[in-house]
Amino acid sequence: MDESSLLTTLCIISLTTFCPPLPNLSCHQNGDYPFKMGTYMGCDAAGNRYYENRVDYPFGQHRWVEPGDIHNFDSASIQPEWHGWMVSMNDAPPSSEDSYIESRKNDIIPLESVSHAPDNHNVGHQEKIFNFHHLNNLSTVRSRGFGIGNPVVGLPAGAKDSYYTQPGSPYNEASIRPRVNIGDLDEGKGGGRPYKSMKWADRLMTPAEKAAAEKAKLDAVKDYMGVEQASAARRRLAMAARGAGTVAEA
Repeated sequence: MDESSLLTTLCIISLTTFCPPLPNLSCHQNGDYPFKMGTYMGCDAAGNRYYENRVDYPFGQHRWVEPGDIHNFDSASIQPEWHGWMVSMNDAPPSSEDSYIESRKNDIIPLESVSHAPDNHNVGHQEKIFNFHHLNNLSTVRSRGFGIGNPVVGLPAGAKDSYYTQPGSPYNEASIRPRVNIGDLDEGKGGGRPYKSMKWADRLMTPAEKAAAEKAKLDAVKDYMGVEQASAARRRLAMAARGAGTVAEA
């Protein structure tokens, strides 16, 4: 490496490492630029800081975000209103929303009648939304299986999943039918092996209990066949007592 290349490399390293914290400016590193300078536009509840520079960088790279938690950052951590600004769907940052509403209040013609409306603008009441670990895409806030939680997003074991489920889904609590048992194999012992169908009961039986149940079925069939045979014999005796009947000769 020649002297000029070495000097250029040292300058880039020094600028990247020791960028001075100027007010409302950001020093940001990425794969395209050794550092980026931009105007601070605002931050969100997750601590993400948003910057813009439409002079020095091409369109598509003129807006960026510095994560509030760089070790656990996820693209879903960007607030929806800031996401629209990041992808240039709008040019007004969300941080200017309150000031815009305040400025537009001056254009409202006051009513002569008494108003008991809780808000003095047409935006209306807005609920504060709190998302788990600032993740706006709640489909990621779900257990990795069998209630073990999700260490990736910090969901503890046994916690409920936060993602939305359609009505009728087997994962929707309002659509889960309560279990109705039809019996208990240990009913005589105080219970312990309830079942909701005969197939369920068959799965809970021990081999000895299954053998005893099969024997009981065979005994019931034999008893039924014995009753049927006795009934058939009685019918034959009754027909014999009545005789063959009168046979008319031609």
